[in-house]
Amino acid sequence: MSVSMAEMDTLDMSAVLLHAYDMGDMINSSAEVADYLYWKAIVESSEEVSLLQREFAKAKERFAECERFGHYHPNYHEALDAVQAAQDRLEQVEAVSRFKEAERKLDDLLYTVSATIAHAVSDSIKVPSNNPLPNTGKGCGSGGSCGCG
Repeated sequence: MSVSMAEMDTLDMSAVLLHAYDMGDMINSSAEVADYLYWKAIVESSEEVSLLQREFAKAKERFAECERFGHYHPNYHEALDAVQAAQDRLEQVEAVSRFKEAERKLDDLLYTVSATIAHAVSDSIKVPSNNPLPNTGKGCGSGGSCGCG
């Protein structure tokens, strides 16, 4: 009984997928996911957060109206300040700040897992990140070939 190459590829892919599902289960049972889900539920059930989110959305809407005309709109800076103030009030709520921190930690975990898998295949594989300034250890500021580190 011989196994064709197509069947072997299918078996290999099945094994990879099973391991991926196992890894997903491990991530779902991690402290990072538990913390994220806990604070997400607190934020979603908070009347204070809901009120501040609506206030923030209204301020963003008003700013969007002014932004169409840019800095020349007479209320541009006032509207921008109102958005920033609403955002600051929202971020001062403990549940929101804890949720954002839990979200960042979960994102870091997922990035680390993705990078580990990608770099196990090849160091040249790019791994997407939500960090606008990722620390890749390469390029300017890292002490690489440009000598600026």
